[in-house]
Amino acid sequence: MPTGPPTADHDEADLRVSEPKRSAAGVPGVVASLRHARAQLGPARAARTLLAVNQPQGFDCPGCAWPDPGPTAHLEFCENGAKAVAEEATLRRVTPEFFAEHPVSELALRTDHWLGQQGRLTHPMLRPAGEDHYRPVSWDEAFDVVAAELARTAHPDRAVFYTSGRTSNEAAFLYQLLVRRFGTNNLPDCSNMCHESSGVALTQTIGIGKGSVTLDDVHEAELVVVVGQNPGTNHPRMLAALEQAKAGGAVVVAINPLHEAGLQRFKNPKRPRGVIGSGTALADEYLQIKVGADLALFQYLNRRLVELDDERGDVLDRAFLAESCEGADELVAHLRTLDPDELLAATGLARADVERVAELLATRSRIVVCWAMGITQHRQAVPTIREIVNTLLLRGSIGRPGAGACPVRGHSNVQGDRTMGIYEKPAEGFLKPIDQRYQFHAPRAHGYDVVDCIGAMRDGHAKVFVALGGNFISATPDSEITAKAIMNCGLTVQISTKLSRSHVITGEEAIILPCLGRSERDMPHTLDGSEVDGGRPQFVTVEDSMSVVHRSQGSRPPASPHLRSEPWIVCGMAAAALPEHPTLRWHAWACDHDRIRDEIEAVIPGFSDFNKRVRTPDGFVLPNGARDGANFTTGNGKARFSVDPAPEWAVPQGSFLLMTIRTHDQFNTTVYGLDDHYRGIHGERRAVLMHADDMQALGLVERQRVDLVSSYDRERVATDFFVLPYGIARGCVATYFPEANVLVPLHLKAEKSGTPASKSVLVSLRKR
Repeated sequence: MPTGPPTADHDEADLRVSEPKRSAAGVPGVVASLRHARAQLGPARAARTLLAVNQPQGFDCPGCAWPDPGPTAHLEFCENGAKAVAEEATLRRVTPEFFAEHPVSELALRTDHWLGQQGRLTHPMLRPAGEDHYRPVSWDEAFDVVAAELARTAHPDRAVFYTSGRTSNEAAFLYQLLVRRFGTNNLPDCSNMCHESSGVALTQTIGIGKGSVTLDDVHEAELVVVVGQNPGTNHPRMLAALEQAKAGGAVVVAINPLHEAGLQRFKNPKRPRGVIGSGTALADEYLQIKVGADLALFQYLNRRLVELDDERGDVLDRAFLAESCEGADELVAHLRTLDPDELLAATGLARADVERVAELLATRSRIVVCWAMGITQHRQAVPTIREIVNTLLLRGSIGRPGAGACPVRGHSNVQGDRTMGIYEKPAEGFLKPIDQRYQFHAPRAHGYDVVDCIGAMRDGHAKVFVALGGNFISATPDSEITAKAIMNCGLTVQISTKLSRSHVITGEEAIILPCLGRSERDMPHTLDGSEVDGGRPQFVTVEDSMSVVHRSQGSRPPASPHLRSEPWIVCGMAAAALPEHPTLRWHAWACDHDRIRDEIEAVIPGFSDFNKRVRTPDGFVLPNGARDGANFTTGNGKARFSVDPAPEWAVPQGSFLLMTIRTHDQFNTTVYGLDDHYRGIHGERRAVLMHADDMQALGLVERQRVDLVSSYDRERVATDFFVLPYGIARGCVATYFPEANVLVPLHLKAEKSGTPASKSVLVSLRKR
């Protein structure tokens, strides 16, 4: 089975380059949304489906986790949300006949884009060991294969159970219960690859691994700092929140190595000025920082806050520091030892530009700092986020209206999955209620995170891999090593809606368990497959980036009568693989989500009266001490300042610091099309963005073909990319994942969090 890069489904003649856009959304965004939805669904189905997205009686968008503005908002979806919905609700089907026609060895040569465009999976499928085709099986047969392989494992830790952030609260809760009853904490999830650094840093500093703001706080802020994030592509509905903050007088500061359209101007298609006018200018200050230099920048800014307080006496919030924080004196003393010229030089920014931002921080107290993977996927991600928290604490900008930390999550329920216990390092406070209610002793030893589980599969220490959603093979670093690790397993199991590369790079034996999508009607079934007489349509719940839990209920007919909900599938696996236990009522839970929510209420804090509260239009907000009056849930109730050394980062001569990015036609590993509309790149994904002066210094011209090479323990090569001049900081380059994941070594990861450092990769460019 091939483990290298797939064969391209297009050629270099498709590449077209235009000027990057200077505004996001507007009428073109609406047209693109409707065009994509119509192509997948047809006009009438597209309209009915999109009208139900993010509505109180509808379903939650399967894209990002940005919160909904309220139950009265209509047409509450963005361009990429419409694409995500259309891809899920598509009329295209991947049937048993498709698998009979296409051997796995052929499919393994196809790109993620081609595979995803084939449509929805319709039937449980098995690829037996030694065979090159999947064949259909019954649900009972599929569960028996999984149960038999789990029974053959010499130890529970030889099985790995991965989770995607699109999984519902109900499915995630049952999944972690299955895994812990099986006897392991091997629960790697997509958080390990995106916001794990945020969770670690925020827990260390403010006592909770979540943000400390509500959507109203963003609206009421005086200053919003957007750092390491491209909301125009990755969280487009956030642009409306920034627009509202601007209308209230807020100043917006953008910090990003690339100029992004969605940080410059927003044309809101719901407003006349967004349709026929110029829209709303967003970033008042735009710091085009070098990749990975954010720690140096925030240390410089914090040093300047201390100096400005020396001059003025009113910059640091002394009362807040004394009452609610610890470690302020140590931080101030440390900041005074740092060389401001060295810090500034590391950023590549002009002093005057940074000084204007320092003045904004010094004169505004309602400050919100938003960040995403541009911050979390670096070796120094955790210290960087701690330094951002230092900024907020120095100004007293946590626990008050209009202020706080705002990590912007990707997948729609990635935060909820962690709340439900999808975590390889569970706290005793989470496990003890599990023990008490279900009368078994949950394992305490830490399990594998994503990077560790790849190493374990590579080395033969883990032989069964089960994925509840996601496209693991394309989402992970060190692509060749990951592929070989997966192929070293005895069995791989994918619970999925659509075909992906993870279905064609597999273990010796492979199972596909097709599940319902968010938009589809979920009628209750018993585990023998019978529909429950008189059963009502079920709904699931999710938690957004700001800790709001709300319902999601689809209404579309399922893509196939063989599809089942994720909770039903988890219950089916558990009933087949685990010994009977009186407190683990898999058969009852499989056909009644209310009963699952009763279990969640019984063991997880904040979910009291779960079934009643989640049926209200707004859902409910989980408690958060850092947000609710600066009641920090640390050991002594005080927020902690952090002292981190100044970064040491030197790029060798002839090398560049590479950051991986998404196109506008992409959400994580789901590739909707081959265009990056806002950046002006069309018909090609093998593009590397580079400063024109750096190109000239290397003797490169536009569209020249190169290989990207990273040399750590060995040489890794991403082949045949096109160099394009772009507005990016000198010494830095950018290109798209998953194509560039091959360049990221497993061992290149963030300190403390283990997140792959996909935005801190040293590369060189080799002419072809």
